[in-house]
Amino acid sequence: MTRLPDVRGRLSPDKPLSDLTWLRVGGPADWLFQPADLDDLGCFLRDLPDDVPVFPMGVGSNLIVRDGGLRAVVIRLGRGFNGISVAGNRVTAGAAALDAHVARRAADAGVDLTFLRTIPGAIGGAVCMNAGCYGSYVADHLVEIRVVLRSGEHVTLPAEALHLAYRSSDLPEGAVVVEAVFEGASGDPADLHARMEDQLAKRDATQPTKDRTAGSTFRNPAGFSSTGKADDVHDLKAWKVIDEAGMRGATRGGAQMSPKHSNFLVNTGGATAADLEGLGEEVRKKVFQHSGIELEWEIKRVGMSLGNAARADKG
Repeated sequence: MTRLPDVRGRLSPDKPLSDLTWLRVGGPADWLFQPADLDDLGCFLRDLPDDVPVFPMGVGSNLIVRDGGLRAVVIRLGRGFNGISVAGNRVTAGAAALDAHVARRAADAGVDLTFLRTIPGAIGGAVCMNAGCYGSYVADHLVEIRVVLRSGEHVTLPAEALHLAYRSSDLPEGAVVVEAVFEGASGDPADLHARMEDQLAKRDATQPTKDRTAGSTFRNPAGFSSTGKADDVHDLKAWKVIDEAGMRGATRGGAQMSPKHSNFLVNTGGATAADLEGLGEEVRKKVFQHSGIELEWEIKRVGMSLGNAARADKG
């Protein structure tokens, strides 16, 4: 077995990942590393053998880990990486800070980052996915990020270097986002909090927020997120083409396309990762057959199936 560097944080072998994802599925990672601080993370990456893959993981809000698990070191940031500070109209947030917490702290200081309030997950994932809601995206507010490279070097990257696009970004291979700086317009704190409460009410009325989901399953074919406006067009929304293909409420094992919002994949209880991914692929097939539109996954899917994992263990 490959010897890993000594650490001051927590390094756990064969760590089940199902408890760390919102969908509550997934096999084990070879290792789970929870660094004590920035230096611990940098030294670990610097000394880690080049042939050992690294997978940075947030709070698992937009993730399916396959049932065979991950042959990698999963890096999960926690305390020490979740600070939030405000200076003028700029908000600096650790990668492990929850999006909702950042939105609230910004609003307290009169800075408008309200779009983050209803986005599930943490800042590191929001940056990597260029998360957006109600017509605003990370790209509209991001100033710069700080990352630790696979070499262990700490670097600052301007937002332009990430080439942020719809649900995508360009990050150096193996880099771990540790902090992000945002800029927002000034606003009255009371008004900003009221706006966020209104957004939450609309979300809860239309999305299965009490179920085990991972947010939107597929990207909107038109390449934009909901604006939340009354005149918002629905011609090329993922939920609409799923409905038209007759897949609202469709099931496979313990997986279901939510009857409340058909672009939400739900673990109704006892679903495997194979159930969830299999149902998603069935939806993609039906939508393509019905409308010729090829839906793209928004949920990130990683790891090996049980069958492939078993073959790898034998081989």
